[in-house]
Amino acid sequence: MAQKPQIARNDYSHFVAVSTRWMDNDVYGHINNALYYGFFDTAINDYLITEGGLDINTGPVIGFAVESQCQYLKPLAFPDVLEVGLRVGKLGNSSVRYELAIFKQGEKVAAAAGYFVHVFVDRETQRPVPMPESIRGALARLMKTT
Repeated sequence: MAQKPQIARNDYSHFVAVSTRWMDNDVYGHINNALYYGFFDTAINDYLITEGGLDINTGPVIGFAVESQCQYLKPLAFPDVLEVGLRVGKLGNSSVRYELAIFKQGEKVAAAAGYFVHVFVDRETQRPVPMPESIRGALARLMKTT
């Protein structure tokens, strides 16, 4: 079996805190794998709304998830408080690849890591469009430096 990567907290510049819930634990006593994608989605959309000005209710441009992946490195469980690290690996005209890592609060090494790709589309036609400048600017601030 290949050794799991060590993903460091200092590789990320933006973090979103996420509280776990009792119901997040599965029968094996740890957070169910499917919920990690929800943590990714929460961190991304929190950033897009607060920093990029995304209007999820009436804005003309919205982001569609088109691809995601997660690697589970060590288990987490309620009542852990999580911190989701967010950075941008690739910024296109209408798409972005986010790179994310989930850390137990205060820990220096990630418990999970993955990526998530958004394509920005016109709300009405659902066809790809260039992302708004406010969102592009916010995402550019998160570009991976190495």
